[in-house]
Amino acid sequence: MIAVELADLQQLLYRLIVAPSGVNEGLARETSLGRGGLETVISGDDRLSARERVEIYANAYFYRLLDVFKEDFPATLAVLGEAHFHNLVTGYLIEFPPTEPSIAYAGRHLAEFLRQHPLRDHSAFIADLARLERTLIESFHAADALPLDAAAMSAIAPGEWPALRMKLHPASRILELEWHVEEVLRAVERREAWEEPAHEPVSLLVWRKNIEVFYRAIEGPERAALAIARDGASFAEICEAIARTSNAADPAPLINQLLNRWISDGVLVVSS
Repeated sequence: MIAVELADLQQLLYRLIVAPSGVNEGLARETSLGRGGLETVISGDDRLSARERVEIYANAYFYRLLDVFKEDFPATLAVLGEAHFHNLVTGYLIEFPPTEPSIAYAGRHLAEFLRQHPLRDHSAFIADLARLERTLIESFHAADALPLDAAAMSAIAPGEWPALRMKLHPASRILELEWHVEEVLRAVERREAWEEPAHEPVSLLVWRKNIEVFYRAIEGPERAALAIARDGASFAEICEAIARTSNAADPAPLINQLLNRWISDGVLVVSS
């Protein structure tokens, strides 16, 4: 055994544990270990060699990440099956190894990875499904803000409403997808049999209320209004977007209906 600084040993173990092709591949790159190899810094015995000891941690590292991906992408797992999902995560972690201290960020590129993955031949909608599931996680972890509520609206003089600026809550998202994958996710959440979704464009609103995340399809006037509210818009501009896309002789009832729903869901905040 040779003396080694703790920080150097920690960095060595990290490189070996996260080596994409395993500890052996990682050891081949560690030329600084010299002729004695890993045994010069880590003890082995009759039961386990130094390499086998490190492999225990390397396997635990991968399977912990695999468990996280199963928790974060349950519908993607249900569609692909255990074997395909295992292989997907293996390939993904080689391409996108975790770079943040928190494993909450580990799956943020999975939908992007699936866009060009052969598994799209198995399920053409799978990238959209993974994107929706990842967005639910991002909404859950998004920054908090005081949502616009009925009390706040009541406190504002009606004459000031047109100039009132609103925008989407930091935890609210609008997704533009090619497939109605919300149907698949809903079926998996209910533990029901899922069917291949309709292949047509869909806009989904994802939002968080308290500690629960919701999602639903939006279209027409609601889609137009929330799209301009994404970066901030006046109440008058939002009303104009609804009126322009509703084709209703009197859009006021629809405006009231949508505003009440947004306030109830907590998807908007007051923008300065």
